[in-house]
Amino acid sequence: MKKKYFLLCILIFSFVNSFSQIKGVWVTNVASDALLSRDKIKECVSICKASGFTDIFMVVYNNATTMYPSKVMDSLFGIKIDKKYGERDPLKEMIAEAHRQKIRVHAWFEFGFSSSYDANGGKIVQKFPHWAAINVDGKLVTKNKFDWLNAFHPEVQAFMKSLLLEVVKNYAIDGIQGDDRLPANPSTAGYDTYTLNLYQQQHNGLQPPANYKDSAWVQWRANLLTDFLVGLYKEVKAIKPDVLVTMAPSIYPWSKEEYLQDWPAWVQKGVVDYIFPQVYRYNFKAYQAALSELSTQLNPEQKKTCFPGILQSLGNGYLAKDSLLQAMVTENRKQGFNGEVFFYFDGVKKNKKWFAKIYPSIKYQPINDATFIDARTKSMIKEVLKEFTTVQLSYKADKAILTGFCTNSEKMKLMQIFADRKVKTDFSQLKLKP
Repeated sequence: MKKKYFLLCILIFSFVNSFSQIKGVWVTNVASDALLSRDKIKECVSICKASGFTDIFMVVYNNATTMYPSKVMDSLFGIKIDKKYGERDPLKEMIAEAHRQKIRVHAWFEFGFSSSYDANGGKIVQKFPHWAAINVDGKLVTKNKFDWLNAFHPEVQAFMKSLLLEVVKNYAIDGIQGDDRLPANPSTAGYDTYTLNLYQQQHNGLQPPANYKDSAWVQWRANLLTDFLVGLYKEVKAIKPDVLVTMAPSIYPWSKEEYLQDWPAWVQKGVVDYIFPQVYRYNFKAYQAALSELSTQLNPEQKKTCFPGILQSLGNGYLAKDSLLQAMVTENRKQGFNGEVFFYFDGVKKNKKWFAKIYPSIKYQPINDATFIDARTKSMIKEVLKEFTTVQLSYKADKAILTGFCTNSEKMKLMQIFADRKVKTDFSQLKLKP
């Protein structure tokens, strides 16, 4: 009996531990037939397994419809599921097939606080016009043809939470996920009656700036979205503590400036289990630069929960070349990111040979946490070196390089400072004063 129990523990540990590296893919219902039948779902999971993917992020909500039978949507709009699925439940099918292959499934709420695509708000705004996001001109907020709900309104937030929690309660799901539309609102939003009144209550009757990019006005609205996520995280964990809450926002600070997503604050507050910033770039140099910037925004512990999003394909036919894919994944490993998530499955399917043969061979090369230099440490070092006016500082990967001149006692002091902070440092170019 003890032997059986021990083997069971080993099996469970192996299954959990296998997810220390996340390799994921987004599965959509747009420009894709992956969800159109049980056989298509089986094929999808089979390709993901052959590619070494650990996580599938399946779309469950977009354009005011769900990819599972939703009592919430049925009660509000009389449509319980996207009609193309009939009486099927694609989410239930995906969970069953993926779990057989020990792949996690996350419910991806793609549209989030966007109500519709190029439909003047669609059926949600038509039924609840006071839910609409409003710009400074008093018009419905649209961005890149997406129409938006007012993410600050308590009724809109309650609606979104009801969908998320419905899935958590009713499915053996491994996680729920928002993206650059959850929690989010274009920074042009916030000029509706509800939000204006809330702002005035908190600012002695003052109106917010007409300039929607005003930094304080941006931060105030971003904080409201952060508060929403704090509440959502607590509610999810209260229902099922093991369900992961993950987010795939735009890269920072663009995410805050354009969509009010202050995701470094989410990470700092511990209200996301994993973060997947969309480092979507079409050439390697641009990707490398964006990834380097991302590295400065996370400390070593936070970095363990971050896995970059890679643009591998689009519905318009774009397909990243193998050489670009290999360069981006290799750069992830080089900079200490132990995995990534690809957008999107149909591109993986078209290039399944690379994903099955080459991708698994790109091994993780961990950066020692003790020597990784994060932005906070760099800031601290900069302050310390103000005392040493003849010493210059530069960085190369995980190493600080000191040049210039100093006395022997100053050098000893510097060596102690860097040792105390466990910063790998090259002193060979630092010359001693006579």
